[in-house]
Amino acid sequence: MSSVTSAIAPLHLRLPATSANLGPGFDSLGLAMALYLTIDASIAETGAFSIEATGRNADLCSAVENNLILTTYVDVVANAGKLASRLDLRLHNEIPLGMGCGSSAAALVAGVMLANHFGQLGWNDDQVMEEACRREGHPDNVAACFLGGMTVSSVFRNHVKTAAYRNNLNWNLLLALPSATLSTSKARALLPDRYSRADAVANIQSTALLVSAFALQRGDLLAAAMQDRIHQPYRKEVCPLLPRLLPLAGSEGILGVALSGAGPSVLLIGERQGLEAQLARIREAADDPALEIVQTAIAGGAESR
Repeated sequence: MSSVTSAIAPLHLRLPATSANLGPGFDSLGLAMALYLTIDASIAETGAFSIEATGRNADLCSAVENNLILTTYVDVVANAGKLASRLDLRLHNEIPLGMGCGSSAAALVAGVMLANHFGQLGWNDDQVMEEACRREGHPDNVAACFLGGMTVSSVFRNHVKTAAYRNNLNWNLLLALPSATLSTSKARALLPDRYSRADAVANIQSTALLVSAFALQRGDLLAAAMQDRIHQPYRKEVCPLLPRLLPLAGSEGILGVALSGAGPSVLLIGERQGLEAQLARIREAADDPALEIVQTAIAGGAESR
């Protein structure tokens, strides 16, 4: 293996949270949210990895051992036949961990981008995104994190194909966050191996309508378009907020409701007006006046400089 040079400029990264499996778009649709993982990285002068973390879950984010950002970085550089330089990371996190908000996708994208920069791999954007998608196992979270907006993704002949809708999506995003976390692997294990033709057709119809709603900026379509019969019904027992909040879709300023990623958080898309009334309705439906609800917006993609 050859050693990576130490004379490499620092790197600044900003990566958005994501809500994948958007409504009926299981493993195919994702939405970038304006909650960010921000990283300032430089070659470590001490010869050892270090992480200084602030923000949400700072104690977990600051752990060097088994850190997904660093393990991804080291592995990608090693696979390129190089020795990964040790890094100092200054990290600020706004993304809830274990809540279906794309924290692992942001970490994977960050790790690959760090490897490309400090490993001097010379990869283009498509190569960076495809490497992160391969490691994630499905493209919806990674594509939304990397490209921003609402993304549609599929794998065709071993390559990720994506389309992103980013313009004039002037809707509020409200994330209802329960107190307990849920691992993606546990949530995925709840799903059946087979589905009926009726369920498959219903999801095809809803997915087509949902893509059209974003493309045409038709908020009035979201209540119907975000209906799902593939993953949400099987996860509601471990995501108890979902059945409480789904009936809010299509009424009094709340345009659509869906599980965020694999859960347990619930994503609500709302109109810009009437925010306080929307928040009150969510807490009333959840029967939890102290429920944490994060207000955010649709975000652009990953940034580096």
